Amino acid sequence: MGTNSDAYLLLYLGCARAGLVHVPVNYNLVGGELSYIVGQSGSAALFADPGLQHAVDAIAGDLPDVVHRGTLRDGADPLADVLAWALTGEVPDLSHVSVADDDLVQLLYTSGTTAAPKGAMMTHRAFVCEYVSCVVALDLDASDVPLHPLPLYHSAQMHAFLMPYLMLGATNHVVEQPDPTDMLARIERDSITALFAPPTVWIALSEHPDFATRDLTALRKAYYGASIMPVPVLQRLRDALRGVGFYNAFGQSEIAPLATVLRPEEHDARPDSAGRPVLFVEIRVVGDDGDDVPPSGGQGEVLYRSPQLCTGYWDKPEETEEAFAGGWFHSGDLVRIDDEGFIFVVDRVKDVINTGGVLVASREVEEVLYLHPAVAEVAVIGTPHERWIEAITAVVVTREPATEEDLLAHAREHLAAFKLPKAVHFVDELPKNPSGKLLKRELRERFGGDASAVGR
Repeated sequence: MGTNSDAYLLLYLGCARAGLVHVPVNYNLVGGELSYIVGQSGSAALFADPGLQHAVDAIAGDLPDVVHRGTLRDGADPLADVLAWALTGEVPDLSHVSVADDDLVQLLYTSGTTAAPKGAMMTHRAFVCEYVSCVVALDLDASDVPLHPLPLYHSAQMHAFLMPYLMLGATNHVVEQPDPTDMLARIERDSITALFAPPTVWIALSEHPDFATRDLTALRKAYYGASIMPVPVLQRLRDALRGVGFYNAFGQSEIAPLATVLRPEEHDARPDSAGRPVLFVEIRVVGDDGDDVPPSGGQGEVLYRSPQLCTGYWDKPEETEEAFAGGWFHSGDLVRIDDEGFIFVVDRVKDVINTGGVLVASREVEEVLYLHPAVAEVAVIGTPHERWIEAITAVVVTREPATEEDLLAHAREHLAAFKLPKAVHFVDELPKNPSGKLLKRELRERFGGDASAVGR
């Protein structure tokens, strides 16, 4: 549990070599959200940045299985420090440890349609296949000089870029966080040639005053993903960064996470496409009846079959069986497919909000708001936002007077900051069909234009 650091990467590599299972944790999590992942994974050791130890201390009583505590930087007794091990060479002899390619190496927790996250079980084999797919589809090369500013707990930064580049022997620049001023300065100073970022970060870079004054001519490869890039934003970036090849990388944590890529030479004809499957990935697009949809107009859920896939969800056999029904992994993403095999993302089948590239289950936010005594009914939806792509928006029916700040103050006690609603709307009733099912589509249409003006 830490921000990006050399020790964070070294701990992952050490766990992999020692035959252990590594569990990356979003460093924004607190309270029950944090203790759930640590406890559900059955983790026996927990390493955290010193600045995050207070969050760990607050849940220590909920973690009887954690028998080892450590830190990722500046550790002091009694906490073991990863970087101190690396610098002194005081590591155990691992020559006797045998690691098989189908052994688990990481649990990647991902939010679904329920409040409880699921741990995708990733093997050594899945990641090695992923790295080869990335090298081929993304044109990664040992001569590249990549910058890695996104959190390493996120599978895209770690497993689609940093690890494949390490495999090739490239010189990698890892920074703690995606600060636009620092990133633009580093591109100029360190002659950065390759950069991955979600649309929100690309937007922040393009709107920064230094974007027009820094020498960015070293940049040759621009990768984007984690959420949908608005085509007008993409076109502005391509116009501003002439000579840079843009790659749309699409997928999800369960497939390690790269599934399809839209390459630079394919952007002119299909700028709104997520591309075609990468080397080790097969896809199908099926309708509600389970049959393949016709290309050029048909849309349905995209299914995957690949050695890159997780082997299931940790200690969740029912969810695993559902996800892999029929021998294919059901992604939950609704797409169109054309007659040349390019896919176009339409929406998510599952009710998950993609805010700034991070998936948040709407039900999780709803259940927290339902704990407030004034809330009679609530629906949480994603609405378009100029910065976050999707903003978490709550639509509430109250049983007694309450203000937006009342509900947000309550939510802050239970949720990480990135899960808080950007806007709260009060209504007399929520739209429903005759059977009582909530019609979120109508709420998105009604409030879809409001969240973009909210600055939080």
